[in-house]
Amino acid sequence: MDIKWICAVTIILAWFCRASSAHQTSVEPPRNLQIIDPGLLGHLYIEWQPPPFLLTLDQCTIKYKLKYRSTGDADWKVVFTKKLKYGDGFDLSKRTEAKVQTLLEGRCTNESEVKSDWTHTTFQVPSQGELESQIRDFHCVYYNWEHLTCTWQLGQLAPAGARYELYYWYEGLDHTVQCSDYIQTHGRNTGCNLQNLRQAEYIDFNVCVNGSSESTQLRPSYFTFRLQNLVKPSPPEKLSVSISAYEEVHMEWSPPAGGTPPHCLDYEVQLTEHDGDADAPWTSVSTQVETTFTFSQANRSRVSCVRVRGKTNMFCASKGFWSEWTRKCFYVSRKDEKQLFILIAVALSFLTVIIIFIFAAQCKKSVLGKFHAPVGC
Repeated sequence: MDIKWICAVTIILAWFCRASSAHQTSVEPPRNLQIIDPGLLGHLYIEWQPPPFLLTLDQCTIKYKLKYRSTGDADWKVVFTKKLKYGDGFDLSKRTEAKVQTLLEGRCTNESEVKSDWTHTTFQVPSQGELESQIRDFHCVYYNWEHLTCTWQLGQLAPAGARYELYYWYEGLDHTVQCSDYIQTHGRNTGCNLQNLRQAEYIDFNVCVNGSSESTQLRPSYFTFRLQNLVKPSPPEKLSVSISAYEEVHMEWSPPAGGTPPHCLDYEVQLTEHDGDADAPWTSVSTQVETTFTFSQANRSRVSCVRVRGKTNMFCASKGFWSEWTRKCFYVSRKDEKQLFILIAVALSFLTVIIIFIFAAQCKKSVLGKFHAPVGC
């Protein structure tokens, strides 16, 4: 038998055996998948246990593919991990679903990846109270990176004696914390002020506004956000304006004092030119990480106004609120007015010279008349 043919048959048989072995290798899905609510206002843990046979399996890499989402989300969040537990924030007003599978790869699978079937589970907080009893128009602003203010309106079906309370939690706290500085309207809580939250920036901030009433149950509301995306900085400071001989408007300002990092701000600069018209359009220009700007006036008006405001930029947050405007108005005379003023000044000067000459001539004539007058008897 030809040696080359024998070698070829041996290689083919070896490949077939390896492929057959890989095909026969299978792996079971994880066991006891569950979603656990530790009472942290939406921060849930997804836990599972490995398949039993993996405890005796060696020479292979074992990891898990986890997918999870809330009801209504179009896409799944996907995580690859070797751990048996994973935590994330969820909206507790919605149903949460998760699924996990085992991934096996290594010498035990001839270096090919083997996947198990999926294991599924769901979780939902039991509903309580009517939907119209929960708060409305919940809104939070993180002012100047220093204090958070959240406000809301009472539920449409909230009874007269209903009382709403705000609780919050973020990673680093041992337990949920209740608001200690409520905003009240007609004696009822409609907002909350929170201080000293720098350690909560750039992580999930979980909030629950729950209600209590003697007559009926009230439905709680859950929110998860990040503080840096709610920043409203203070207005820029020390705005000054100067005008060059070419009527260029030069503006300078300083970043606001307080907690806002200066490198986190973009600015919007606007100028309007009008003759007392409050509805005149504004020319707007955005500028990044600067505190100076120069406008070239397209029209020469008597009165002009400039204003500037700041907002957290893309390097520090994905969104935010504009500050209030810092505004300053000033007077710029028209060129035709300047020319008229110069013409009047020249005319007055020329007229003054003529009057002086006439007056001098009259004086000279008067003096000469007296000198040549006849002497009386």
